[in-house]
Amino acid sequence: MPMLFHESPKYLLTSESVTEGHPDKLCDQISDGVLDAVLRDDPMGRVACETAVTNGLVVVMGEITTSSYVDVPKIVRDTLTKAGYTSAEYGIDATSCGVIVSIQEQSPDISAGVTTALEQRGSAAEEAMLATGAGDQGMMVGFACNETPELMPLTVSLSQKLVEQLALVRKEGVIPYLRPDGKSQVTVEYRNGVAARVDTVVISTQHDPDATNDQIEKDITEHVIRKIVPANLLDANTKIFVNPSGRFVTGGPAGDSGLTGRKILVDTYGGIARHGGGAFSGKDPTKVDRSAAYAARYVAKNIVASGLADRCEILVSYAIGVATPISVAVETFDTNKVDSDTIHALVAKHFDLRPAAIIRDLDLRRPIYQATAAYGHFGRESLNLSWEQTDKADALREDAGI
Repeated sequence: MPMLFHESPKYLLTSESVTEGHPDKLCDQISDGVLDAVLRDDPMGRVACETAVTNGLVVVMGEITTSSYVDVPKIVRDTLTKAGYTSAEYGIDATSCGVIVSIQEQSPDISAGVTTALEQRGSAAEEAMLATGAGDQGMMVGFACNETPELMPLTVSLSQKLVEQLALVRKEGVIPYLRPDGKSQVTVEYRNGVAARVDTVVISTQHDPDATNDQIEKDITEHVIRKIVPANLLDANTKIFVNPSGRFVTGGPAGDSGLTGRKILVDTYGGIARHGGGAFSGKDPTKVDRSAAYAARYVAKNIVASGLADRCEILVSYAIGVATPISVAVETFDTNKVDSDTIHALVAKHFDLRPAAIIRDLDLRRPIYQATAAYGHFGRESLNLSWEQTDKADALREDAGI
């Protein structure tokens, strides 16, 4: 019989992340920059914006219905500049690169279903909240665990913080020879479900051609890895790999083309939880791919924060044009402190998972998304995101009687 995670004497889990200069992350930031620009002037705007990037060229495409004007080429160039792509040597130059824009309005068929839910069409209004149907079918997943203060898996938390630190030391000139592209990977050893030590850290970073491998390894270990990974989790057997493939001068869009939505595990839980639905960036909150995934995180985080469980995964499913979720599943991996029926009842009582209710309760019609497009959508306490609040934990705890 397979041994459960929390019963295993040794279990290795790994997550990765990428910098804001990674080609896929450039695309996410551009798509969410377009979304923010629409929402800034037109909170009811509909956006499904995709971006592709390659050497010297950015293509922005999709379906946008809005009353506002959006200067897409300016958003592209500003995003590239902020990420550090100010020279063609780095893979793309914000000033001189080509920008192609191909935008059309949202399909009228999709618009009809999203604007008015099936429960409303052709019938008298029962409740204003049913006026927005789900923007797509699918299942969305939220997760939380008590491994870190932000209630995220330790593997992805460290991976995100490492690449954020990697970008910081580049921008502040602490390691002046770094270039924008980079990745991290962290393997944590768990014992009986508890993080015991960091087994492996991998950092790959783009750099100037005159930087040596020895210098890069020394500087990254000192200024990035040891600044982020707690000393008590590092030991004599921890393996550290810095640029293990050797030279990494050609990077960014010159090394790999990029596309919106290709780093969904980086955006979420690093592979520790399941993933459903689609990617997030470039989608307005009527798309449940995004809003329901945020709501599921909100539910899971409040359940863990309340002490009802140590680990919690929420799966919510929808049909396009229908407001009420098809199903809501709660998995606590045998860490629940009250019975499962009680937790399901508490979720139904305290959380309204209809799309319009999610938008209302989490205040999602705001230009808040570009900041989430790099370094993760969850566990970002510095951004004060609504879905990261634990404001329902006390009520859940009280109703559960714990």
